Amino acid sequence: MAAGKSSGVAAEKNASQRKAINGDSAVSSYAPSPADSPRHSASSTSLSSLASTDAPAPKKNYGKLIDTYGNEFEVPDFTIKEIRDAIPKHCFERSNLRSFSYVARDIALLATTFYLWHNFVTPEYVPNKAARVVLWGVYTFLQGLFGTGIWVLAHECGHGAFSASKTVCNVTGWFLHSALLVPYYSWQLSHSKHHKATGNMERDMVFLPRTREQQATRLGKMVHELHELAEETPIVTLIHLVGQQTIGWWNYLLTNVTGHNNHERHREGRGKGKKNGFGGGVNHFDPRSPLYENRDAWAIIMSDIGIACTISILVYLCKQFGTANMFVWYFLPYMWVNHWLVAITFLQHTDPSLPHYTEEEWDFVKGAAATIDREFGFIGRHLLHGIIETHVLHHYVSTIPFYNADEATEAIKPVMGKHYRADVKDGPVGFIKSMWKAARWCQWVEPTEGAEGPAKGVLFFRNRNGLGTAPAKIAAPVAK
Repeated sequence: MAAGKSSGVAAEKNASQRKAINGDSAVSSYAPSPADSPRHSASSTSLSSLASTDAPAPKKNYGKLIDTYGNEFEVPDFTIKEIRDAIPKHCFERSNLRSFSYVARDIALLATTFYLWHNFVTPEYVPNKAARVVLWGVYTFLQGLFGTGIWVLAHECGHGAFSASKTVCNVTGWFLHSALLVPYYSWQLSHSKHHKATGNMERDMVFLPRTREQQATRLGKMVHELHELAEETPIVTLIHLVGQQTIGWWNYLLTNVTGHNNHERHREGRGKGKKNGFGGGVNHFDPRSPLYENRDAWAIIMSDIGIACTISILVYLCKQFGTANMFVWYFLPYMWVNHWLVAITFLQHTDPSLPHYTEEEWDFVKGAAATIDREFGFIGRHLLHGIIETHVLHHYVSTIPFYNADEATEAIKPVMGKHYRADVKDGPVGFIKSMWKAARWCQWVEPTEGAEGPAKGVLFFRNRNGLGTAPAKIAAPVAK
């Protein structure tokens, strides 16, 4: 009860301190729906749908911006047209034959692995029980990787990168995602909005960080006290990471955790009284959810039907072969898929070098550049179809198929210059280590200390762990 009271008092007082951190620009006057985008489009995030941002934005004086590493940051100054023009035309071409060949390959990997383990990792061939347990553990890991590959191909479908045919994309994506208990259309619609508002503190849908004020409220502290707090113990960080990697995906689907919470602004009024969290009315399964528009109702229902079909099949298989067997054959690999999905998305959008923007300072070019490529070696480039290694390009042109993404990425690097970000050190090991680093370094966002004018709308990660650039020192409010 004392903690709850403390948190409530902090929330009330933090509101009065917001100007001390960000000034008036941090409190957006933006009133339209969070679904608004540079150019309204229900399913496309391609460059052609964002032609209104072809012209360069007027130059602003941001002064000296400092990222979490302590490096000086410059706001991107290129245009979408420059990105589009740099990419070879053939990179935009999609091949049904090639795309379906990857689906066939991944299904063959899943089926072959199951056949080998089911028939040969048995007491007859492997009499040592401990050895069988280890081998079946390897099975769940491998099937998780192959299943993630299927997930990525369905992701391609959701963006229209799988085929030039919208019907082919949606039918294929619905079957593939439904098999993995993913509500295909529901995810497709909210994910499209993420692409249209990446890095936007008012409207982004995925791994949106807390502001300094929100972090203080969560801890039951005052805004000015954050720079004085002791280090978060590593065990707390570990518990958070384990929770994120085990239940994070379903928490996102059911409660919109890490997505924006500005649902009251929904232009159709469907967000009134709704908020993120269990029972808050914001999820990926209810056609009335403020994540969607009225016209999307049947798409959400179709997604739910796909999930219901898969659950029915799984229940039948559990009755036929036993729940214990199905737990190993399907559910543990499924948990691995969810782990990789969350880890990949988390590290695509969370890094000490990345900025976020208030509504006033955000635009599509800046937001898409607020992502980072990483390296996961053979697994990433072949089994996971390059989703880790070419994510920056994907945020600029999401309809380019993954098998052309490497070439397209190389083509846009000269245009982006220093604004292109990648962390490829140590390959797959570096990728795993980055999860811990991001969790320790990236706890909330705030402007550079002493920022004025538009610079108040460019936010960087800070932490209480003494890592990188320290949080701004803010004087305590004077009692009246």
